[in-house]
Parts: sequence; structure tokens; C-alpha cells
Amino acid sequence: MRFGKIVILLAALLAAWPMAAQFRDDQFKRDAFSQNYTDTTAKSKTDSSALFSFKEFFGGLAGKNKASLKTLTIGSAVLVGGNQIYHRQYWKLPIIYGGIGAGIYGGIHFGKMYNDTQDAKFKTYSTLCYAGAGLVYWGSLMDGVISFDRGGQRPNPAKSTVYSLLLPGLGQIYNGELWKVPIYWGGLATAVHFWVDNNVQYQRWKWIHNQATDESVTDKPPWSGENAKHYRDLYRRYRDYSVLATALVYLIQVIDANVFAYMQDFDVTDDISMRMEPTVLTNQFASTPPAVGMRIGLTF
Repeated sequence: MRFGKIVILLAALLAAWPMAAQFRDDQFKRDAFSQNYTDTTAKSKTDSSALFSFKEFFGGLAGKNKASLKTLTIGSAVLVGGNQIYHRQYWKLPIIYGGIGAGIYGGIHFGKMYNDTQDAKFKTYSTLCYAGAGLVYWGSLMDGVISFDRGGQRPNPAKSTVYSLLLPGLGQIYNGELWKVPIYWGGLATAVHFWVDNNVQYQRWKWIHNQATDESVTDKPPWSGENAKHYRDLYRRYRDYSVLATALVYLIQVIDANVFAYMQDFDVTDDISMRMEPTVLTNQFASTPPAVGMRIGLTF
């Protein structure tokens, strides 16, 4: 049986040789097998460079070279205000540093007051101050993306991707695909809802389990420790699934923004057709006679 399969395979290869040889002329070799990949290689080196380059980032801040949006965003996430320095918008730096500094100072100050007085309002003030500092920090990154304009393809896939990273759905708005925003926001809202709800139930059953298994507790809950443990583990697993679902929806909308920004210039035509016509197959490298065959052309 194995010998028969080998014979059939060899026969198929010999039959295909005249047709394959037709296409191995010098022009085809020059076009398909001997292309000059200098420009492509250079572009590939740029596109597949390291995630972050210190030389590119600090060289861009010094005005010695251009920096990519990826490098600027990552660098500015650590060196706050890097985007503004790169774009020579120095007047924004006092606003950013002042806003972040004031928020952190207020958070620490009201946090100490809460520790001294145990007054819930000071804890709220502290949380709001920290949130304000985080908002200013987020705004500095968003401002850098908005200010970045290298020309070329529009929409810019890099801007679309960072927009979606900073605010889910914003990349779709930038791409002009507003109809996708309710889908992703709805998906995120649903996942976060189940995340919070399952976490509340997990904390509840965790407390019940601790109460049921604590020998020092006299007023036992109406559930046994084993029963409470079952529901505690169940809701913990549901909570973890909800966290995974939230991360998955977030990741999908980032990928969607990037891919469809690249596909904006993709030529989609309604002309979908197939052409078949007779042709004569010749072999330039063998003395076999010409053969009659069919040529098939597809347009899509």
C-alpha cells in the first residue's frame, strides 16, 4: 500500500512538471526569487524594533531625532511630561506637575487627618485627591497622543491603538466607526457588573465561612462551614471569570482599533468575478510538445 502511494505521488509530480516549468522563465526569477529587499528590510527593522528605545526617546526630547508614538507614550508614562517636552509645549509642564503634585499632597494630607479623626469625609477627600492626580497623569498621556502628528496614513494605527489603550472605544471613534462603541462599552459594563457583583458575593460568603468555622463565635450563621465554603469558592471562581472577561473585551477593542486603522486604505470592490479561457502551455526547458489547458483569473 505504501509503495502504491509513492508511485501515485511521483506520477502527480511528473505530470505537474510541464506546467510548473512554464513559469520559471528569467523574468519570473527576477521578479519572484531575486527581489531587492533593501527597503523592506529597513522598514522591518523599524517596525520590529524593541518595545522601547532610550536613545530614541531622549534623542527625541533633545530634538536630535524623531520618536515614534509608541516610544513617546511608554517613556512619558515614566518620565511625566515627556510628550510635552518632545512637542515643545513647555507651558503645559507646570499644569501637569502642579496638578499631580497637588493631588498627591492632598491625598496624603487628608489621609493623615482620617487616621487621626476616623472621620469618613477625610477618607473621601483623600481618595478624590489621588483620583485627581491620576486624572492629570492620564490627561498628560492623552494630550501627547492628540498632539502627535507625523502625517502619512490617516487614521494613524499607532494613534488609534494608544487611544483605545487610554480610553476604550476612543480608537473606534478616531477610526470613524462610532457604531462599535456601544458594543464595546456594553461588553465592558456587563463584565464589570458581574465582576463587582461576584466579588460582593464572594466577600459575603467568605465572612460567613469565617464565622461558621470560628470556634470563638457564639452566634453562628444558619449555614454550615462546608456549605459556606462551597459558595465562597463558587463566587470566587465567577469573579475571576468576570475579571478575565473584562480584560478580554478591553484587549479585543484595542486590537480592533489597530487592525481597522490599517485596513482603512484596503480596496474593497464589488467586482467579484472569475474568468476562464483556453491557453497553450509550453515548456521552455524541455523538448515536450505544447499542451492545451485552461487559464483561470479571479477578481475580488
